[in-house]
Amino acid sequence: MTADILILSNGPGELATWVNPVVQALTINDHPRDYRISLVLSPCPNGTGQELTIAQKINGIDRAQGANHFFPFLLWGKTHQNWDWCDRGVVIFLGGDQLFSVIIAKRLGYKTLTYGEWQARWPQWVDRFGVMNETVRTKMPPSYHHKAIVVGDLMADLDNVHTTVTPSSSAIGLMPGSKPAKLAQFLPFGVEVAYQLFRHNPQLTFQIPVAPNLQVKELWRWHDHAFNPVAKFFADLPLEIIQDQDQHYFVHSPSGLRIELITDFPCYDRMAQWQCCLTTVGANTAQLAALNVPMVVVVPTQQLDAMRAYDGLLGIMVNLPLLGTPIAKLINWLVINYALKTGKKFAWPNIWAGKEIVPELMGQIEPAIVANLIQDYLNHPEKLTKIRQALKEVRGQSGAAQKLATMARELLT
Repeated sequence: MTADILILSNGPGELATWVNPVVQALTINDHPRDYRISLVLSPCPNGTGQELTIAQKINGIDRAQGANHFFPFLLWGKTHQNWDWCDRGVVIFLGGDQLFSVIIAKRLGYKTLTYGEWQARWPQWVDRFGVMNETVRTKMPPSYHHKAIVVGDLMADLDNVHTTVTPSSSAIGLMPGSKPAKLAQFLPFGVEVAYQLFRHNPQLTFQIPVAPNLQVKELWRWHDHAFNPVAKFFADLPLEIIQDQDQHYFVHSPSGLRIELITDFPCYDRMAQWQCCLTTVGANTAQLAALNVPMVVVVPTQQLDAMRAYDGLLGIMVNLPLLGTPIAKLINWLVINYALKTGKKFAWPNIWAGKEIVPELMGQIEPAIVANLIQDYLNHPEKLTKIRQALKEVRGQSGAAQKLATMARELLT
């Protein structure tokens, strides 16, 4: 190798929706290539501790370092495994603090390329910017506009994985997230919704992508009433995990309900086949929008103190010993009431559109109500078509990954 491309990123969402498409664009049709791709993770408030495992599953990354070794690298330039570096290289910012890429690039003597989704910082020290839209570019000081090119929305590039995929009339997705606070409420809720749908539509198939930081049994224990106290608010369905001869995991019940647990990551080709998806708030709503998958977004609040997936100071407060539970109840009550009174939206496609284009339900929702809503969509496919059209309209311009890859190669010359 005669050059290095160093990607800086942080959280699971950035790895799936930013890093993966850029790495694929950097490696496609480039064999042999004369650059090595390294990934260094910085700490993320939404991190699960398994980001390195996720990164190591992305084809094309030659070496990766976890967030726990980040600050020695930032401060002294030393990686945990004493990596060597080529004289020529570029640092690509794809998540975290944009200043980190500037500091590390200066230390290595490399060029810098920053993807700016909402803002482009430190233009005096960054060589090139690939920005999501013209608004980001116009926010920069005019003297630096020449450094920025509108490349589009990296999340929109997820659409490229299923250009030939047709949604299945029977496939329904369930995306419970990966954090304990979300799994505790959503997994038993979502499974009961699936059961209600199955009772009226036995031909339906259900799929849950298992987050890469979770083992199958770790995920499924949140459905266990003995382990998860929130599960008591939902039906105690007799379900067990089985593994078929192809090493695929399923849960099934004596009544015939069968839910596939998808362990491939990423599994966009499978997700793109869903007729509809039941999910909760988070980056997954952006991924589904990029894949043009209609969704119903729910935030069940059967137990207020179970909702503790906050960042920053709020995250610290709601997880304090003794005081955390009453604080969590108060904060969640305030948030829910504010959202219900003001109509505030939390799903990304609704935020982008400035209105509700996919349904959001919050509060002590009954699974049967959500099941009826999804069944109504299935009975009236024109409603799903309308949602797909609305999702297409709010998605950003695609092709960002290929444009960023081209910019990175240009900086190496």
